[in-house]
Amino acid sequence: SDVCSSDLVHVIGQGTAAIAGRSLARLLAGMVGDRLRVDALPATELSGFGLALDMRDTLVVAISQSGTTTDTNRTVDLARQRGATVLAIVNRRGSELAAKADGVMYTSDGRDVEMSVASTKAFYAQVVAGALYACAIAEASGAGDPADRHGLLVALRALPAAMGEVLALRPEIADLARRHAPARRYWTVVGNGMNTVAAEEVRIKLSELCYKSIACDVTEDKKHIDLSCEPLIVVCAAGLGEGTAADVAKEIAIYRAHKALPIVVASRGGNAFEAATGVVRVPDADPRVAFLLAVMVGHLFGYEAALAIDALARPLRESREVIERVVARGGRGSDLLARVRADLGAPARRFFDALATGTYDGNLEASTAVRIVNAVHDTLSADPLREFERRSGKVASPEALLEDLTAALTRGVDELTRPVDAIKHQAKTVTVGISRSDEGLFDRALVRAVMDAGASRESLSYGTLKVLAALDPAVREVAGYTRYRVEGDPRSEEHTSELQ
Repeated sequence: SDVCSSDLVHVIGQGTAAIAGRSLARLLAGMVGDRLRVDALPATELSGFGLALDMRDTLVVAISQSGTTTDTNRTVDLARQRGATVLAIVNRRGSELAAKADGVMYTSDGRDVEMSVASTKAFYAQVVAGALYACAIAEASGAGDPADRHGLLVALRALPAAMGEVLALRPEIADLARRHAPARRYWTVVGNGMNTVAAEEVRIKLSELCYKSIACDVTEDKKHIDLSCEPLIVVCAAGLGEGTAADVAKEIAIYRAHKALPIVVASRGGNAFEAATGVVRVPDADPRVAFLLAVMVGHLFGYEAALAIDALARPLRESREVIERVVARGGRGSDLLARVRADLGAPARRFFDALATGTYDGNLEASTAVRIVNAVHDTLSADPLREFERRSGKVASPEALLEDLTAALTRGVDELTRPVDAIKHQAKTVTVGISRSDEGLFDRALVRAVMDAGASRESLSYGTLKVLAALDPAVREVAGYTRYRVEGDPRSEEHTSELQ
């Protein structure tokens, strides 16, 4: 009944949950037409700019993996105070969001689907849950075609098998990632239609896994923005119609002409995308859900790209291990340096060879590369201490030289390490959420007059503020005021007799 009385549906979340919400909003808008106004936006955007005094005609669908996302939960509080109905998609049972919502669809059966960064499985579950909500809301509002909803549900049931086929493509995806990802410093993800949802989600996971700031654009818009940096471009193009696919192929040709490196995810049997550097073919699927297969390829690509970048640190790690082993055995400084020189050559040559071919261009800072090259060159030169003193200006000693070499190698290892099982994600370490208040009510003249009369902000409930704001248009001016205080409990017999 709450859904039937709604005219406006806001789908909210933060980060990857907000991206999953966009798929829900697109599906629902396609089903209900003009019956409902549907949008998807970050929770902070709704709480900051989209709240109304009376939201009894509004349904808010809040999505969160943990159910503890501060920004989302605060927005839900503000919306419910104004009369909105709240439905939630939550992974964790017993969470704060689950308690706040009028209805909950859990994406787990009691155990967490996934509680990690970068989370992948939770995204798929949120999208599918959103599709189920879209069908239910459309049916409850009396809009849409039952056969169309049935077709979507059939497509969802077919997804696991298609995703299994995509998993089988992992060796192919890994090869593309190893050959092309490490050397490119700038990356972009693009898509159109439902693939814009895929592009946004893949961008997040590539950024989290590979520690890169990555652009995300609509496919046709990229040529209008920037191709001068010659980026690696992941093109999400699954489930496209023939005409749209042909236009995307033209865009890819433009990317390639600007020396970009486009890697395309497309459905089988479609456009050849001849200008692409590589094409990953996924199974055919309903266009409304095919984007999820592009997402899956993007997730696998991100994981394999992170591993490929991390592998670049191997020669540096091996070089540092040479020093650690030698030092652990002990001895005089000159003997330590001699043993390091004897074993450092092989890993150092592998690093120099990869450096010369541009393999490190995308991830190692130039200053770090120079520092490593200088330190290794000094160590392996005919007169290490003299070379070290000449270059660094420091008083030369075997210990100082080895310390300088170790520091340079450590800096390089730190820049190249991608610990995919323990991601350094600041938002998961410290979460400071919004503290939205009822600012939109305090600019009313009648509300200001009440506060100017001495009423504290803390003593005015939202209900009181809402009444004052609603009365404000009817009040031309405030000529004066009377302040009074009620003492005691009005429900007590003593207080009742005083009033009488």
